[in-house]
Amino acid sequence: MIQDVGVPTDTGVLESRLTGLGRDEFAREVWGRTPSLTRRASDFSDLFSSAAVDELVSRRGLRTPFLRVAKDGATLPESSFTAPGGVGATIADQLDDTALWRAFADGATLVLQALHRTWEPVGTFTSRLATELGHPVQANAYVTPPQNQGFDAHYDVHDVFVLQITGTKRWLIHEPVVTAPTRAQPWTAHRAAVAEAAAGPPVLDTVLEPGDVLYLPRGWLHSAVAQGTVSTHLTLGVHPWTRHAVAAQLAETALATLREDPELRTSLPLGAQGPGEELDEIRARLLAALTTADPAPLLARTRRAQGRPAPLGPLAQLAALDALTDTTPVRLRPALEARLDGTRLWTRAGWLDLTPADLPAVRRLLDGGPHPARDPGTALVRRLLRAGVLVPAAP
Repeated sequence: MIQDVGVPTDTGVLESRLTGLGRDEFAREVWGRTPSLTRRASDFSDLFSSAAVDELVSRRGLRTPFLRVAKDGATLPESSFTAPGGVGATIADQLDDTALWRAFADGATLVLQALHRTWEPVGTFTSRLATELGHPVQANAYVTPPQNQGFDAHYDVHDVFVLQITGTKRWLIHEPVVTAPTRAQPWTAHRAAVAEAAAGPPVLDTVLEPGDVLYLPRGWLHSAVAQGTVSTHLTLGVHPWTRHAVAAQLAETALATLREDPELRTSLPLGAQGPGEELDEIRARLLAALTTADPAPLLARTRRAQGRPAPLGPLAQLAALDALTDTTPVRLRPALEARLDGTRLWTRAGWLDLTPADLPAVRRLLDGGPHPARDPGTALVRRLLRAGVLVPAAP
């Protein structure tokens, strides 16, 4: 039996903070189909702010590639805004806040990358959104001086939610030149077509104000210019699983099966210029392998590798172990992508082999809710705490 943690069915951040639409309605009317603009969707000051930008740039000791700097459609060299950190922190590529200030004052856009790894409120939010959508989510922030533009018209190979944090920004949206592009189809391979399309009338010409949210499916062309004040927006990038990706996983699973076929491991005849008359037999065996292949285990491993579990504090975890009693509330660690396959529990923190007697308790833990340690049993809870699978839950 294979069991996964289910997608929450209650109101989530997609509806309450981003679109006003439930997950089913968003999937039916918007997802992957058309841009969608939601005015005054939410107050995002709890997620990010100008003060957060200053702290990340000047006090966190960030290194590249957690920041890019762009101006007039070009990315500046990292050496122009990094420097050694000084005594005790002689890493050569830490952010140089003085150099960044000068670049910013000269019209450059600061791009804080992978904020889901460096800013806790954004990390928590993206983790919840990823769980709701069933696709990985990452976050960048774009900080643009007044009347400036960081990037020319382009398209992304992932869907995006643009959350306007401070200031205003004018967005021009054009129809795709490549429908639903994959990572192997970047906009740079279609520069001429992108430039030609962007020169025509836009599908959408709008100014985003704080609290507005713009959703763009991958492939839609976009460019943006800050207006009269500094503009800060968050871009939540949704990296969707595609049917092409599933087909690739299916083919990989089938090829792994064919590696166990001694007949296919034999060499082609000497002097062969190709498979020749053997092609039909090879194709038949491949089709048979595809017909019976189960890509689910490989898909699950790939999915787990695309994200990280919620942060785990080693000192808090040790304290929880030391203070563990029958009444201690515990829960599954968020964003763990836990999957029970037979008696093996697969997670982003590794895998554990369980006994058949453990399975009923572990299945209950997979609901993600709090449980007193006596429910699954303190011995099992202690093991799962040590493995980083369980964490203390608020009483």
